Amino acid sequence: MRHDAPLAPAATRTTCPYCGVGCGVLATPDGLGGAAIAGDAEHPANRGRLCSKGSALGETLGLGSRVLHPLKRNPAGSYDRVGWNEALDGVANGLRSIAASHGPEAIAFYLSGQLLTEDYYVANKLMKGFIGSPHVDTNSRLCMSSTVAAQRRVFGSDTVPGAYEDFDGADLIVLVGSNTAWCHPVLFRRMQDNRQGRGARLVVLDPRVTATAEDADMVLALRPGSDAALFAGLLVHLAGRGLVDRSYVARHVAGFDEALANASGIAPDIAAVSAATGLQEEQIAAFYELWASTPHVVTAWSQGVNQSAQGTDKVTAILNCHLATGRIGRPGCGPFSLTGQPNAMGGREVGGLANMLAAHMGYAPEDIDRVRRFWQAPNIARREGLKAVQMLDAVAERRIRAMWVMATNPAASLPDADKARAALAGLDLFIVSENVLSNDTVAAKPHYILPAAAWGEKDGTVTNSERRISRQRAFLPLPGEVKPDWWIVCEVAKRLGFGAAFTYTGAHDIYAEHAALSAFENDGRRDFDIGAHAGLDKAAYDRLRPVQWPVPVQRRDGTARLFADGGFFGPERRAQMRPLAAPKLASDTDGTFPLLLNTGRVRDHWHTMTRTGLSPRLSAHIAEPSVSVNPADIARFGLIEGGFARLASAHGSAVLKVSADEGVAQGSLFAPIHWSGETASDARIGALAQPFCDPFSGQPEMKATPVSIAPVAYRFEGFVLSREPFALPAESWWARLAVQGGEGRLFATDSAIDALAALMRDHFDAHEMTELIDRDGGSYRCAVLREGRLAAALFLAPAGRAPLWDTVKAVFADPAATVESRLALLSGRSPGGSDPGPTVCACFGVGLNAIRAAFEAGATTAEEIGLQLKAGTNCGSCLPEIRRIGARPRASEAA
Repeated sequence: MRHDAPLAPAATRTTCPYCGVGCGVLATPDGLGGAAIAGDAEHPANRGRLCSKGSALGETLGLGSRVLHPLKRNPAGSYDRVGWNEALDGVANGLRSIAASHGPEAIAFYLSGQLLTEDYYVANKLMKGFIGSPHVDTNSRLCMSSTVAAQRRVFGSDTVPGAYEDFDGADLIVLVGSNTAWCHPVLFRRMQDNRQGRGARLVVLDPRVTATAEDADMVLALRPGSDAALFAGLLVHLAGRGLVDRSYVARHVAGFDEALANASGIAPDIAAVSAATGLQEEQIAAFYELWASTPHVVTAWSQGVNQSAQGTDKVTAILNCHLATGRIGRPGCGPFSLTGQPNAMGGREVGGLANMLAAHMGYAPEDIDRVRRFWQAPNIARREGLKAVQMLDAVAERRIRAMWVMATNPAASLPDADKARAALAGLDLFIVSENVLSNDTVAAKPHYILPAAAWGEKDGTVTNSERRISRQRAFLPLPGEVKPDWWIVCEVAKRLGFGAAFTYTGAHDIYAEHAALSAFENDGRRDFDIGAHAGLDKAAYDRLRPVQWPVPVQRRDGTARLFADGGFFGPERRAQMRPLAAPKLASDTDGTFPLLLNTGRVRDHWHTMTRTGLSPRLSAHIAEPSVSVNPADIARFGLIEGGFARLASAHGSAVLKVSADEGVAQGSLFAPIHWSGETASDARIGALAQPFCDPFSGQPEMKATPVSIAPVAYRFEGFVLSREPFALPAESWWARLAVQGGEGRLFATDSAIDALAALMRDHFDAHEMTELIDRDGGSYRCAVLREGRLAAALFLAPAGRAPLWDTVKAVFADPAATVESRLALLSGRSPGGSDPGPTVCACFGVGLNAIRAAFEAGATTAEEIGLQLKAGTNCGSCLPEIRRIGARPRASEAA
C-alpha cells in the first residue's frame, strides 16, 4: 500500500443557498476552486434529494464574476482598489458624519435572506442597538412578511406550527398560490410520494394552471385576489356543518364569533364565493367537502398569497380555518408557510425586519428594555423602522441619506424598480457588501463596494421553513481580500466606537450570544428560544446537527410541532382569530391597462441570477425572458407567438418574448422575475410592479399589476456565441446566458446584415472566419475559428425564423471539438450527427430529442423515461413536461 498518495478531500456537510426548504448538501472540494455536489442523505429536510439548482451548485463557484477587493468610487465615477482599512474608515466616518448632521434615523440597512443568521444578528445589533436607527429591513419583506404579520396577529408569535413530516402523513394537502413543483421541488416530491404511497389527495388553488397543477387531484383556478373569500367561505361551511372543534376553540382561541360573523358577511354561501372567485359552485362545494371531511389536512402557501396588498388577511383566513377545527400542531395537519429564501426565517429570528427588534421581540416597552439591558445598548431604537418600499421612498425624499445594502439587489427586485434605482444613486453615502462585480444595484454607483464571502466560503447557520436550524459550513478558502459579512459589520462597529460589544472571535461567538438573548428572561413566554445553544463553544458549534426550534435548555433535541394543546403567545396564551377586510385588488384594470400581470419564478433560476446565471445547465431550459399569454389574448392584442411584446404599467415597461399558455387565464399575464439589466436588454419586471403594500406587513402587491401589452417587431433574430464580450448593435433586444466556455446571447435587431457582418469582422479580424450571406433571403451565418476550434459564431435570420443554437452551442462548449466541416457547422448540423435539442431535465442534462426518441421507441410513461435516461429521477420538477411530451404522440395517433 502506498503511503505517499494524497488523501481524497473529505465532503463537507453544508446547506443549500437557494429556497427555504433548507436542503443538506455534501460538498467535496476538487482542489481547483470547485467542488462536487451531492445531496446529504442524513439531512432530514431533503433526505439526499436536490433540485436542479442545488445539483448545479458546483457550476457557480468560479471567481470570474467576483469582487475580490474593497473598491471606492472615484470622482470620475469609476472604482479604485483600496485597502480594508481605508474602506472601513471611510464607511465609518461617513456614517458618523451623517448621524451627526441629520440624526441616526437618516441611516438605513437593507439586508437579505441570503445572509447567514450571524451576519444578520450583528448588522441588526449595530444599527438598532448602537447607531440607534430602527431602519433595518430585508428583501424578506418582499417574500414572507405577510405570513409573519398574520402569524404574529393570530398566534401572538411568528411561529410555523408544523414540520415537513406533516407532508408525509397528511391525507389532504392544499397548495395555495404556490408553484411548488418548480419553486420547492424537493418538498413537492415528498408530497407526490405521499400521494403514491398513501393515497393522499392534492388540491392546487392558483389563478395560473402551473406545473404543480398537472400533478394534482383537484385544481381551482380562482380569480386573482380572491383567496381570502374562498377561505372565509370555508369557515362558514365548517361552522354550518357543525365541524368546529368547540372544545379546542373554547380552551385555546379567542375571537371566533367575530371572525365567523365577518366571514359570513364576506362569503355567506357558495353562490357568493363563486361570484367572488370566479369558480363554479360545484368546484367550491367539492373542495369544501374534501377539506371538511379530511381531518389530516395541511394547507401550505407561498408567494401567491404573501405578495399581495391583502396578504396578511389571506394568511389569516387560512389560519382561522385551522384554528376553528383544531387542525394544528398535530401530525399530518396544520397551516404551513413555504418560505422563499434560505435564511428568511433566520433573519426574522434576529430582528431583520423593521418592525421587529431581536429574538422575535418587538417594540413593546418591556421588549425594548430587555434587549437594551442584554446588549448594554444605551442608544437602542425605540420605535418600528421603515419597511422596504417606504424605506426607498424615504431615500428618494432625502429623509434617509445613507444606506448599506448587503447581499441583495433592490434596484432590480423592488417594485417600481426604476424609482428605487434612481433613489439609491442619489444617496450621500451608499455602501454595498457584495460578492459579484456587477448587478443592477452596483450599477447605481455605490461609494464603497465591500467584497463579501459567497456560498462555499461562508460559515454560520440558516433556518428553513420548518424552523430547522442547520449549519452552513465553509469548504472553500476566502479568495482575494474577501471577508465574511459579520466581520465587515463588526469592524465598522469598532471604528464607530462600539468595539466592546462586537469583540467576536468567530461566527460561533455570535451564535452563542444570539442563543443567550433568545432565552434571556424568557421562561416559555416567547416562542423563539434556543437557550440550549447559549453555551456552545466552537467545537460544539462545528458539530451542530440540524434541529428545530424551540430548543430550550430542557429540550435540547428541539421541537417538531407546536400548538396541538394550545400554548399560543397571545393574551392568556390564546390564539386570536381575526376578521378580514373585504377582498379586493390593490388596483383595477382599465382601458389603458386592461391586463393583470402576475410575476414569479421559473424552474431553474433564482432571484436575479447572480448565482444560477453562471450555470450553463440552468440556463438551458428557459433561455429568454418571456411573457405567458392566453392564446385568446394573443389574438385579441395582435401578438405573435414567439414574437415580441412590450408590457407597460403606470411605473415602467419591458419587452419580452411571447409564449402561449392556456394555463394563464384570459385577462392575465405571467412574467418571470429573474432577468435584470445584467442579463437582458429590457426585461426588469420589478420596474413594472406596483408599490402598493399590505397595511400590516408592508409587503407589496407583486401578483396583480395592471398593464398593457402591444406587439413589437424586429427585422431579424439570431444568436451570438463568444469567448469574450461582444457588443451587439445599439437598440437590439438581447438576453444573455451562461454557455460553457464563454457567453451566449439570443437577440433581435433591426440592424442590417452588412452591419452585423462588419461588427464580426472588426471584432475578430485576427481570427479565421467563415461566412454565409444570403441578403435576398435575409440570413447571415458566421463562424470564427482559432486553431481549428470554434471561438465565436453569429447566426441571423428573418424575424419569426430564429435559428436554433443547440447544435452550435454544443460544439462551442466542447473544448476538444475541432470543426471538420465549416459548412456543416454553419448549416446548424452537429458534426457527430446527434442533436440533444432543448434541455428538459436540467439535473441530468437530458434534451427534448432524446425524450421524444424514447417515447417513439415504445416508452409509455415518465417513469419508463426515468429508467432509460434518468430524466425526472432527481428532483422531479421536469416530470410534468416529460408527461406532456409523451402525450403528444399519443394525441396525434388518436387523431
